[in-house]
Amino acid sequence: MIYKLRKKFIKICILSFTAVFVILLISIFFVTTVQTNRSLDMLADVVSSNDGTFPEWNEFSNAPDPPPIPDGLNMESPFTTRFFTVRFDCNGNVLSADIRSIASVSHDEAVTYAEKALEHSNERGWIDDFRYKRYGMAAGQAVVFINGADTKQSNQKFMLAVSLVFAASSVVIIILIVLISRKAVKPAAESYEKQKQFITDANHELKTPLTLIRTNLDIMESEIGTNEWLSDIREEAKIMTELVNRLVSLARMDEDNTKFAKEFFSLSEAVLDTVSAFEQHSNHQQKKILTDVPDYINYHGNEAFIRQLVSVLMDNAVKYCDPEGMIRVSLRGGKHPTILVDNSYMAIGSVEFDRLFDRFYRADKARTYGGGFGIGLSIAKVIVEKHHGEIRAFPLGSDMIRFQVNL
Repeated sequence: MIYKLRKKFIKICILSFTAVFVILLISIFFVTTVQTNRSLDMLADVVSSNDGTFPEWNEFSNAPDPPPIPDGLNMESPFTTRFFTVRFDCNGNVLSADIRSIASVSHDEAVTYAEKALEHSNERGWIDDFRYKRYGMAAGQAVVFINGADTKQSNQKFMLAVSLVFAASSVVIIILIVLISRKAVKPAAESYEKQKQFITDANHELKTPLTLIRTNLDIMESEIGTNEWLSDIREEAKIMTELVNRLVSLARMDEDNTKFAKEFFSLSEAVLDTVSAFEQHSNHQQKKILTDVPDYINYHGNEAFIRQLVSVLMDNAVKYCDPEGMIRVSLRGGKHPTILVDNSYMAIGSVEFDRLFDRFYRADKARTYGGGFGIGLSIAKVIVEKHHGEIRAFPLGSDMIRFQVNL
């Protein structure tokens, strides 16, 4: 149990910081992309406002009424910005293609890029490594393209560096989580050990007086005969003995390193034999049992535990089935067999399905006498987990409850 708790703690921590890292990476990528688009759009605006060419720096500084210089623009910008402009007339015919400020694009390629841009409805966008802007002019319209290959490459290197840093950080964090996980679950481990020790001590302390009670009852009955009071005492002693045995059994099953013998056995036979043991009791209460268990379904596991599992589910079904109700037991074969136990239960709306397998939980809030101890389903859950399976309970319609075991 402690191993599972520690494993769960590590898993939650890893998933948490992984989610944080992913969100950070996505945020960095988004911010970088937005900044890149804004930077290239600023250059496209400068070129488009100057009729498709980059203005000289003195046009900004020596003008009588100089416009504000955009952020990121400097004296070197006209020489470092690679761009080209293609102009069209009102009929969509090419008027000119200015490729003087770029060497990697030919006249025909520039025209092809511009025609693709005109097919798009957006004023701005990306075509390959070029950020374009469409704008109108007196003779028709034009498209200016800013080369963003270098910027994209820089962004990719930056994202790669960030990813490597995050990956290295992840390794360090995982190592730290594994190291501190032992201390993190230490309080739970100590509490669990105390609980196990309490159960063990209680078992030893209760077994002796229970044995004496049963022995004295045998002596008294041999001397004065049986009577109502002695029978009540014997019944209570029997109940207490069963509770102690179940607590000890549950404590032993909880051990992470507990190993039990596994072998191939007839699962069909184990289910049918266990169910048949409850038929007389259920018939006495006018509760009908139906079975759908095909022959020759085998399973590799601990037969005694599987029989105990089916016994717990049947005991629960008979105990909580409605008067004159129905209990249905089904077995499905395959690589991972499935056991289904259904019973009619009109008060299904009051069942807390997420708590049914909690220890000492009982659907009967009043905890009336004879309603069980509330640990049977906990034992069933441990048995299923020992077989690396899954058990769950859920409503089946408005008047049936189903327990499904996937082995």
